[in-house]
Amino acid sequence: MLCGVSPTEPQAGGRAAIRLLQGYIWHAQDADVDLEHFLPRELDLPTPPGLAEQESAHVLWDTVNPPFAFFENGDPTASQVFYQFTVLRVYDERPDNTELHEDAAAASQALGPLLDGTPEGVGWQLWEDLREL
Repeated sequence: MLCGVSPTEPQAGGRAAIRLLQGYIWHAQDADVDLEHFLPRELDLPTPPGLAEQESAHVLWDTVNPPFAFFENGDPTASQVFYQFTVLRVYDERPDNTELHEDAAAASQALGPLLDGTPEGVGWQLWEDLREL
């Protein structure tokens, strides 16, 4: 479920909002799908030992135009509703990339069963991002 996007170099000091996962979710326009019934708006992720308790990760989705004209199998995307999907977490200080990767993996593991539980015809493509917003 995860692919990578090269993170930027860590920036010193201050709070940091970091994308952990980024991608798309889609379904047919005529499908009666409300993502609120399947996905949370927050995820509680583990806090690594020795660090202060962190805020929950935020799960966001917004309707967007299809980001590509056709799926890999050649089917057009125009008949689908697409959502830009982001999981982000605000940190008191930006963790190193290893800790961010662990949070992204934990978010992916938490979301996997929820995404698998969506109705037939709901598709998604998510990848690890690790860039600051």
